[in-house]
Amino acid sequence: MKLPRRTFLHLAAGAAALPAVSRLARAQDYPTRPVRIIVPFAAAGAFDIMARLIGQWLSERLGQPFVIENRPGGGGNIGTEAVVRAPADGYTLLLVGVPNAINATLYQKLNFNLIHDIAPVAGIDREPQVMVVNPSVPAKTVPEFIAYAKAHQGKISMASQGIGGSGHVTGQLFQMRAGVNVVHVPYRGAGPALADLLGGQVEFMFAAAASTIEYVKTGKLRALAVTTTTRSEALADVPTVAEFLPGFEASSWFGVGAPKATPAEIVDKLNKEVNAALDDPKMKARLADLGGTVLPGSPAYFGKLVADETEKCGKVIRAANIKAELTIRSIP
Repeated sequence: MKLPRRTFLHLAAGAAALPAVSRLARAQDYPTRPVRIIVPFAAAGAFDIMARLIGQWLSERLGQPFVIENRPGGGGNIGTEAVVRAPADGYTLLLVGVPNAINATLYQKLNFNLIHDIAPVAGIDREPQVMVVNPSVPAKTVPEFIAYAKAHQGKISMASQGIGGSGHVTGQLFQMRAGVNVVHVPYRGAGPALADLLGGQVEFMFAAAASTIEYVKTGKLRALAVTTTTRSEALADVPTVAEFLPGFEASSWFGVGAPKATPAEIVDKLNKEVNAALDDPKMKARLADLGGTVLPGSPAYFGKLVADETEKCGKVIRAANIKAELTIRSIP
């Protein structure tokens, strides 16, 4: 039987609309089971803190657990690759940050490309790194620390979150600008590094404000400076490194990513919910307490930030000639 032309066109239009309707329904129903947020570093660091904050919000808003899974190793590459290889269905997400941008240049033979293989979902926050020392270190200011380091060239230990991590890169810039030479001690994340810094096994480090601010406020660590060009409201009495080394600048940022083929409808839904979190007064206050500033915007906006930071970090890595190494220290 031959269908009338008008009937045929109606049926064809309806069939063409089915995939779009199906995608919309999938996004409306999402999530129907627990979602993993992969943190590519050890627990207790800034990555972990940010993931738990946003994970709790998403759990409450979307009615399913957002489970934090720490997958440290390889400077963040092990956890990142796990997300790249995961099904692109919205049930595996990545907590993205500066180390991911650094690794794009630091590692020559990665099995993935951050820009192409991770879909940007939403930014969370940008914050300064803090130069913190164990209270046993006699220096109480950046100039005093530089003098102390010059008097003990090659003997002062600097912890970092790992080879090529944000703290390592910032510490390398500090050495270059200050004319000092310290011993770099890399760990598998900020948590283990801070544990040894608190215990006095190492003397100083550069770390995100979120992972250090409570220790500073309780006197367990001494903050000498923040790395942004302006002072942090949460640490108003702490000067910037740039006040002593003009032009010095570094910052940490965090956001959410997903496997590249994750449906746009799910990405948009997650973006909307993360931005709602960043607009919430309680969340804003919590991030401010951690020294951060909210980083709202579209997936495209966050994607541009990641691309720009990857290019910027690449220039620093090449200028400082930082090389990835296989040996990474962890707590016994």
